[in-house]
Amino acid sequence: MERDRMDLDFASRGTRLAGWLFRPKGVVRPPVVVMAHGLGATRDLGLDVFARRFVSAGLAAFVFDYRGFGDSDGLPRHWVSPRRHGQDWDAALAFIRTRAEVDDRRVGLWGTSFSGGHVIAAAARNGRVKAVVAQVPFVDGRASLKGQNLPYLLQAVGHGLRDLVRQILDRTPHYVPVVAKPGQFALLNKEDALDGYLALVPQGSRWRNECAARVLLEIPRFRPILSAPMVAAPVLLVAAEQDAYIPI
Repeated sequence: MERDRMDLDFASRGTRLAGWLFRPKGVVRPPVVVMAHGLGATRDLGLDVFARRFVSAGLAAFVFDYRGFGDSDGLPRHWVSPRRHGQDWDAALAFIRTRAEVDDRRVGLWGTSFSGGHVIAAAARNGRVKAVVAQVPFVDGRASLKGQNLPYLLQAVGHGLRDLVRQILDRTPHYVPVVAKPGQFALLNKEDALDGYLALVPQGSRWRNECAARVLLEIPRFRPILSAPMVAAPVLLVAAEQDAYIPI
């Protein structure tokens, strides 16, 4: 445990999730920002840098790993599930509000990429959220898939169906890479995707470049943009004009 960081476990649907609570010195019951990572990533891939920037401004930050990822329990491993991730966000929110170290009335959400969509949906479900930061957020699976060519889409459906059959038969998942070079199949395989993603992975990380392929069938139904009208909190939405996956 680092001096400014507490290791806190909590439960989501009966499964233990691992969290870090970063706290500013000398601040009694500070506001807290709940944070989690993007597509297939774990909390040790750079989220501590963002958390400590919040701490330097007098806020606390609570960072967690989804079920099946990083230091959290849960099977199958490395299943990017919009539904399960959403449940984990709700569990993290409920848990942090029970902690005496932070102000349960001043809770914000921060997400990037895939989790940038989750924070929008979570804020829509929870009217008590006071602020949201959505960094290059994945907000519409259908819109993102329109940017893929037909060969990629056909491969995606094939991998997804193969994993779905294994799921029905209660077998171990069929995995595909999270990230790869152009020409190789992966969730992310456009130019600079591999180098940019791997640059986040620290030495000794438990992150693995694999994901249960069933998510390829779930992505079209993940549309946080539909929840946007229900968000009452102020939102900072940071978009990227040249994002290869999320059309601005």
